[in-house]
Amino acid sequence: MENNISDIKKELKETGCCIIIPTYNNSKTIGKVVSDAKSYCDDIYIVNDGSTDDTPTILASIQGITVIGYDTNRGKGYAIQKGFKEAAKDGFRYAITIDSDGQHFLDDIPLFIEKIKENDDALIVGIRNINQENMPSKNTFANKFSNFWFKVETGISLPDTQCGFRLYPLRKMAGLTFFTNRYEFELEVLVRSAWNGVQIIEQPIKVYYAPKEERVSHFKPLRDFTRISILNTILVLVAFLWVKPFHFFHSLTRERIRQFFRDNFTDSKESNARLASAAGFGIFMGIVPFWGYQMILAYALARILKINKWITLVASNISLPPFIPFILFGSYACGGFLLGNDMIPDIGSISLASVQQDLLQYILGSFAFAILCGAFTWGVTYLTLSITRKKKGKKDNSK
Repeated sequence: MENNISDIKKELKETGCCIIIPTYNNSKTIGKVVSDAKSYCDDIYIVNDGSTDDTPTILASIQGITVIGYDTNRGKGYAIQKGFKEAAKDGFRYAITIDSDGQHFLDDIPLFIEKIKENDDALIVGIRNINQENMPSKNTFANKFSNFWFKVETGISLPDTQCGFRLYPLRKMAGLTFFTNRYEFELEVLVRSAWNGVQIIEQPIKVYYAPKEERVSHFKPLRDFTRISILNTILVLVAFLWVKPFHFFHSLTRERIRQFFRDNFTDSKESNARLASAAGFGIFMGIVPFWGYQMILAYALARILKINKWITLVASNISLPPFIPFILFGSYACGGFLLGNDMIPDIGSISLASVQQDLLQYILGSFAFAILCGAFTWGVTYLTLSITRKKKGKKDNSK
């Protein structure tokens, strides 16, 4: 066993990997967690997140560790980021994070090292068995909720987005700026990493949950669930207004564009009217004020209406940032026409009442503008297909 642990220490050193342990008022467990971590790694950073119990005294008595501390509790996410900066400054390439409540088994560390050897600069995420004995029900619900939105925001399925046992690629983390400091950070860092092309890999791990009467948890269901919900709302908006459209258009090549038009227009067996309906409906969904959910709704409704979902999805990307000013102008103008108001609101005389009035003008106008643009798109698409597909049919017959 000694030789085995010695080999693990050597591999961690050669890989450029340290261990970061954020802690807040875990005096009952922090000593053993650090002692176990020292058995596997010589480079350990403990971030004391403003503990008010005996944690500082316990840490001061342990030799051979780096303690980062501050007086005010700032949150787990803040503590992890402090650890990242210190470890990166000291030249480490990777950092394994471990919770300080004793739930993680340190003999799982070699599994992370094997994974990172095969996948440079990946983010390895520990995957717990969330159905095991003593798993808090509030954690199970929050995790499933978080997993669902993570997939919506990134397109990646991950069965455990809240496990604290992870291996982070510090070089990749250095280029990111995070906006959250508490439990929700562990979701944000996954989403932002995925958006920036960091490979996210699962690693099943063991986990121990103490009986309820022995458990120390700083997770506040209402407060932290609210924070996670707000974060997901923002991330979904960013994903569908910017990230997904950017990645979609960035991935386009001439051949892919030609293939898309061949598959969905020129060689499609659907009628001109149905193809035009998909394009017009996509434009409609891209303009109506369901910001952040337009593409999801467009795709879902296209399936229900049984029209071409890919044409609908592409057309719904009309709400890209360069077009947004024109969409807003057209919506306000249509709303003003319908309500008999000024076409564009007077910025100098904005009040609560005028904002409410302008909001009604915008919402009403956006639906009217969406109908007009959708109908116009339907007409242009139908006319274009009638001409181009007829010509193609004549050429095919002549052969």
